[in-house]
Amino acid sequence: MKILLFGKNGQVGWELQRSLAPLGELIALDANSTEMCGDFTDPDGLIQTIRSVAPDVIVNAAAHTAVDKAESEPELVRAVNALAPAVLACEAKLGRAWLIHYSTDYVFDGSGDKPWRETDPTGPLNVYGATKLEGERLIQAAGCAYLIFRTSWVYGARGGNFAKTMLRLAQERDSLSVIDDQIGAPTGADLLADVTAHAIRAARQRPELSGLYHLVAAGETSWYGYASFVLDHAQRAGVPLKIAPGAIEAVPTSAFSTSARRPLNSRLDTVKLQSAFGLTLPVWQNGVARMLTEILVSRE
Repeated sequence: MKILLFGKNGQVGWELQRSLAPLGELIALDANSTEMCGDFTDPDGLIQTIRSVAPDVIVNAAAHTAVDKAESEPELVRAVNALAPAVLACEAKLGRAWLIHYSTDYVFDGSGDKPWRETDPTGPLNVYGATKLEGERLIQAAGCAYLIFRTSWVYGARGGNFAKTMLRLAQERDSLSVIDDQIGAPTGADLLADVTAHAIRAARQRPELSGLYHLVAAGETSWYGYASFVLDHAQRAGVPLKIAPGAIEAVPTSAFSTSARRPLNSRLDTVKLQSAFGLTLPVWQNGVARMLTEILVSRE
C-alpha cells in the first residue's frame, strides 16, 4: 500500500507519520516540501504530486485552524479547508484511491446539550466551521471512497496546546479565569492517528465503510474542568504552581471577546464509529494524563 500524507508537521500529521508507517510506503509532505508540492494554495501542484505518487490512500491532515484569524482571511481559509480537499477528492476518484480527511465539531451551531450525531443538521458559527463543512460536502460530491472524521479539542504533546498554556499561566499568574460553558472532549492526536490506521485497514477490505464519522475521546468536560484536571495532575507531580487547581475562576464564554463565535455544545456521538470499526474509545482523562506525563518528564 502506498500512502500520501499531507500536513505532516501538524499535531495530527506528526502522529500519523508514526501510525501509518507500518501499513506500507509512506510519503509525507507539508506546505514547505520542496521535492513535491504539499501547498494547499497550489491546486495544480497538488494534482501533479498526486498523479506522480499514484497513492492507494491520501490522508489529509492539513488545514487552516486559526479560528479567530480565519475571520479576516476567508478566501485563504476556503482555499485550504474546502477547495484543496476537493482537489484531493477528485484525484482520489480518478486514481481509485481512498481519501482520509479530518473535520470538526465547528460544523454545528453548538445548541442544546446532546452529543451531535453525523445526521444532525449543521449550522457553523464562524468562517472556520463554514469552510470545513464545505470541504466535507465537496469531498462527498466528488464520488471517491472516503473516511471523514469529525473531531474536537485536539491536543498533542508536540507543539502548543491548551494544557501547556494552563501550566505556564498557573506558574506565572496569581489568578486564572477559564470558560465553563463550552462542553466537549479533549482528544489526543495520537488517538486520532491510531484510529485512522485501524480504519484504513478495515475500510480497504470493506468499501461499504466509506462515510462520515465522529471521532473523539469518551466523556465530556468544560475548558474549566480540563484546566482543573491539568493543574491537579501537575500539582501531584510536584510542579510548583502559583494557582491551586481549586482556585481557578469559572467564567462564561461572554467573559472573553473573540473574533469568531464558538459553539457551546461540542459533544460528538461516536456510536457509529465504534460500531462500524469495532472500537472502544478511551475516556479523555486517560489521554490527557499520558500527554501531561510526557511533557512534564521532558521538562525535567
